[in-house]
Amino acid sequence: MTPDEFRRAGHALVEWIAAYRERLAEGDLPVQAQVGPGELIARLPAAAPQAAEPFEQILRDLEALVMPGVTHWQHPRFFGYFPTAGSLTSVLGDMVGTGLAVIGLNWQASPALTELEQVMTDWMRDLLGLPAAFSGVIGDTASAATFLALVCARERTTGYAAARGGLQGWGQPLVVYYSGQAHSSVEKAALLAGFGRAQLRALPTDVAGRLDVAAFEEGVVRDRAAGALPCAVVATSGTTATTAFDPIAPIAAIAQREGLWLHVDAAMGGAAMLLPECRHLWAGVEQADSVVVNPHKWLEVAFDCSLYFLRDPQHLTRVMSTNPSYLQTPMDAQVRNYRDWGVALGRRFRALKIWFTLRDQGAEALRTRLRRDLDHARWLAAAVAAAADWQVVAPLTLQTVCVRHAPAGLLGEALDAHTRRWAQAINDAGRAYVTAARYDDRWLVRVSIGAAATERRHVEELWQIMQDAAHAAAAA
Repeated sequence: MTPDEFRRAGHALVEWIAAYRERLAEGDLPVQAQVGPGELIARLPAAAPQAAEPFEQILRDLEALVMPGVTHWQHPRFFGYFPTAGSLTSVLGDMVGTGLAVIGLNWQASPALTELEQVMTDWMRDLLGLPAAFSGVIGDTASAATFLALVCARERTTGYAAARGGLQGWGQPLVVYYSGQAHSSVEKAALLAGFGRAQLRALPTDVAGRLDVAAFEEGVVRDRAAGALPCAVVATSGTTATTAFDPIAPIAAIAQREGLWLHVDAAMGGAAMLLPECRHLWAGVEQADSVVVNPHKWLEVAFDCSLYFLRDPQHLTRVMSTNPSYLQTPMDAQVRNYRDWGVALGRRFRALKIWFTLRDQGAEALRTRLRRDLDHARWLAAAVAAAADWQVVAPLTLQTVCVRHAPAGLLGEALDAHTRRWAQAINDAGRAYVTAARYDDRWLVRVSIGAAATERRHVEELWQIMQDAAHAAAAA
């Protein structure tokens, strides 16, 4: 494709994306993809084309083949998983990064990539209210950031054992603590970092879904007595099921006293820290060793974009550093080389998405959006609480309302089956999208509010859809 052909095709594609977002705002598309397993595979050729095809045909096939299999995360009645607004401004920033096609192997490979990332992480740190002592790096997801945190914890506790015999040469088992409501990526990161399943401690939670601090302290004492070495604790700011916030300040006090690395997983809840009135939820975060926040959740930045902040970047670079001769430059002592701030050697120009978004909207517009979504959640929670046979199952902390329809006499597994049945009925009908999850050994339905196009009327429509679906499932 020549630049002139790209210009024509690009105009057509931008028009297609803009028209798609307009269709979503109208709300007439089914939210969940209305296809079954294998449908797209069956419609695609078994082999790659041997000759070029016109872009117009690609665009037609995008509409005819791909679109039926898309679940529309930007739909105003998408209430599943977590918000990921993906503003069109950030789409343009992503397009520029891809169009420039630079790779950040070191500062010299693209000085603008490195320095814009450095400034954007500082901007975001300040907007979130984190202390200036934290430095940041942009990655893909919180899963990768948690892995980095636990590798850093392992190396600090063992005195950089990776440079010697690794964990195979380390005598004591290293223990990681986290809430039973923590994201599954925490367990995965700990296993990949070599801790071993026997050394993972999923701690109980209190009635609000927060990590039980007494259980954490008792676990540390018990593990030390058994000859194990407590290494790290992960506190969650915005749990996956209910957006509960673990009490960071008392966790940090124990971690500091016992010499544990404290990582705060604020992938979802961290976005709310743009609002000063929400910062009490992660009081004590300044004592953390590392923090992860995802701008691609609830902050308008297109996926993927994750911020990993830490207080001791020199420790991170010592753990992650590689210095092959072909990447060495005379400027290395004066600049950041982000290849030493994570696993990947090369990196995308993700900072452009943040830069475009913040400059186009401004932080105050983002705060207005967050407050709107919080207000929608409060309205829905009040409506559910006031309705017969309905329950708000977990305390409302942010924008996720956890509900259950519990008709009299429906208990235990029968109630679980009913909950999953009416949630699936909503999704299958395509009128809205919600997700079910287990919490406190029972199923509930999560309503995660935060799509950019979602207004109060869409939340009101969802509430009626929920009642209709639940009553129909109960009557079946």
